[in-house]
Amino acid sequence: MSFKIERGLFRYDFIDHHAILCVSVDADVKDIRKRYLKIARRLHPDSCEAQSSAEKHLAGELLSKLVNPSYEKLSQDKNRAEYLLVMSQMGKRLVQESASVELTTDLAKQLASTPNFEQIYKNAIAKIAETQYDSLQKVQQIIGLVSELNLVYLMRTSGKTFAASQPSAPPKAQTPPSTNNASVPPPPPSPPKEDSAATHYIRRAQELMAKNQLAQARVELQDALKLEPSNSRCHSSIGLVYLKQNQITMAKVHFDRALQLDPKDQTASDGKRKIEQMTGQKPTHGTKPTATSHHGAKQPDKSGGGGLFGGLFGGKKK
Repeated sequence: MSFKIERGLFRYDFIDHHAILCVSVDADVKDIRKRYLKIARRLHPDSCEAQSSAEKHLAGELLSKLVNPSYEKLSQDKNRAEYLLVMSQMGKRLVQESASVELTTDLAKQLASTPNFEQIYKNAIAKIAETQYDSLQKVQQIIGLVSELNLVYLMRTSGKTFAASQPSAPPKAQTPPSTNNASVPPPPPSPPKEDSAATHYIRRAQELMAKNQLAQARVELQDALKLEPSNSRCHSSIGLVYLKQNQITMAKVHFDRALQLDPKDQTASDGKRKIEQMTGQKPTHGTKPTATSHHGAKQPDKSGGGGLFGGLFGGKKK
């Protein structure tokens, strides 16, 4: 079985051993060994928890053909020094050829433009490492994601400055352009890519929520929002965590933000409806008419401040 990865540094006929082990480019031998042992326990036939024989075979292939050779290259001082030198030269070459470098993931694009790229890079590598080999079928995809982060990191440490954002080329128009551009609504936000870092955070947070480990789930989602602050799923998920923790105000803030980014976010919609039921508030679909008597006179407010929930949440009615 051969493994073909065509993203990041692999696109340049370079085997990214750091991506295979999911360690940062500047990781020391101690960290490399610690990471290797963790992966080896996951994939070794004697300790692999795979249920089917096909998965056990795949685990063995990943260990023998990817993980072991990468550890051998990075664990020996001479080999690692030569390898890092080649990597450094590649980073400088990519800077010179940056016009041809294509970034395919949101996380790599963010890393390219963020000021504190070193901290963002190390945090992302550490988080992805937690689940890198959980799904053996997705290992190659995740290695490609990590290698793209390594590519950006090498270019930035070699002096490359990226633009603040890298919008993708607009699709070819299928219909004549509108004569009234001002009336054209903005396109809806794209759903998060399957290989974005937020996907890994959300998946891990959901696992923690299922175990009722809400504090840990909230930390995962807070870290995800640092990387992708405009990810609607992150906002709706952390809103759900806050709701389960009975922190209504924070839950509403994140549900509102999620719906602002994606009006069709079902988790956020359900969460807001639950909050309305809990607080006694009614959906704000219009202005509530003022009560009047049969003579048309406006009736005085006898609630003393908007009733029970008005007193707690809204103060006096205006």
